[in-house]
Amino acid sequence: KKKKKKKSNMASGGKFTVPSRRITLPQHVEAWRTSDAAKTIIGFVEAINSSVHGVLTSEAGPRSDKVQATESLLDELDGWITEIPPVEQPMRFGNRAFKTWHARLVERAQGLVAPLVPSDKAGADAELAGYLTVAFGNETRIDYGSGHELAFVAFLCCASMVGVYEEADLKTLGLVVFDRYLKLVRRLQRTYMLEPAGSHGVWGLDDYQFLPFYWGSSQLMGSQFTPEDIASRTAVDTHAEDSLLFDAIKFVYQVKSGPFHEHSRYLYDISGVKEWSKVNSGLLKMYKAEVMFKFPIIQHFLFGSLLPLDVPQPAAAPADPAGFVVGQGGLPMTAFPRAGQGHVPMTAMPVPVPVATRDPGPKSGSLARPGGPGPKSGSLARPAGPGPKSGSLAGPGPKSGSLAKKE
Repeated sequence: KKKKKKKSNMASGGKFTVPSRRITLPQHVEAWRTSDAAKTIIGFVEAINSSVHGVLTSEAGPRSDKVQATESLLDELDGWITEIPPVEQPMRFGNRAFKTWHARLVERAQGLVAPLVPSDKAGADAELAGYLTVAFGNETRIDYGSGHELAFVAFLCCASMVGVYEEADLKTLGLVVFDRYLKLVRRLQRTYMLEPAGSHGVWGLDDYQFLPFYWGSSQLMGSQFTPEDIASRTAVDTHAEDSLLFDAIKFVYQVKSGPFHEHSRYLYDISGVKEWSKVNSGLLKMYKAEVMFKFPIIQHFLFGSLLPLDVPQPAAAPADPAGFVVGQGGLPMTAFPRAGQGHVPMTAMPVPVPVATRDPGPKSGSLARPGGPGPKSGSLARPAGPGPKSGSLAGPGPKSGSLAKKE
C-alpha cells in the first residue's frame, strides 16, 4: 500500500505561534544554515530577485488588492512619524521619541495585519505581527540595520506562505512594497537619528540596508546602465526612480559627505566589475555570509510555526528574557523549494580592483568618476590600506613590499 502523504497542519488551520528567538549560541548558526527555514527565506529572496530581473521600478505593473493594502499599512506607519515628532535632547543620535513610535507599532501591529490574513488562517495575524514589530529598528538601542530589513522580508515571506500574496505578486513585493518600506525606514532613520546597527563604516556595503543593492542589480541586467554607473553621481541622481540600487546610493550621498570612493569604498570597487550578473551573484554570496549566517545579526531573528528552528541545547538551556522555550520546534514548511538546490559557499563579494591600478579618486565635490586603467579580468584583489577591525567585510592591508598604495 502506498503511504499517504502527511498534510501540513497549516493547511488544515493548525496552530500559529508568536515568533521568538531560537539562536542563542554561535554554534546554533550551523543548525540554522541547514534548516528548512533558512532555505525558505533564501528561496523567497531569490524568487523576488528573479521576478525583478530587467524590470525598472517604474515598470512594476499593476498591484493586487493585498499589495495595495500593504502599501496603505506602511503609509499609516509613516503618518505616525508626523504625529510623534522628535523630542529635544542633548544626544544627537537615538532620539527617544522613537520609543513612543515603536510602542504604538507593538500595540497596533496585530490589528493592522489582521485584514490581510485569509479567513481560514485564523491566528496567523499574531505570528505575522511578530515579524512586523521588529522590522523597523530596535526600540532599546534606537538603531536599525540589515537584521531589521531581514525581519521585514520574513514578514512578506510568511504572509506569502499563509496566502496573503500570490506568486504573481513577487515583482510588486520587490519593487512596490519593499520600495515603500525603504522610504519609510529612511524617514525613521533621519527623523529619529537611528544609529546604524553593526555598521562596517567605509568597509561595509551600506550602513543600514543590503537587499536594494542585490535586487537592484538584478533590475539593471540587460539595461543601458553598467556597474560603472554606480560611481556616477549624475547617473544615480537621474535614474534613482528606475532602480532600487541607484535609489539606495542616492540616499548614501544624502547622509555621507566627501568623495564617494572614500566614504563608500566597497560600492566604489564593485563599480569596477564588468557585468551586472557578476555583481548580482556576488551580492547573494555576501548576503548569506554577512547577514543570513552572521551570528551577531541572526541571533535576533525570530522563529515560529512558519519559520521553525530546532537547535541543540547545552546541558542547562540559557534563560530567555521573553520567556520562550529555547529550542522549541515548529512546523517545517519550505514554500520556496528553489533554495534547496544546494548551499552557496559563504564567500564575501569579491572586490575586483587593486587600489594600485586605479586613481585615488576625484577631489571633493567632483561628480566625475576617477579615471585610471580598469582592473584586469578576473582580479579579486581587495583594497589596500590598514583594513577594518576583525570581523569586517574586507581583509587586512598589504604586506611590506606590496605594490598597493598606502592610505
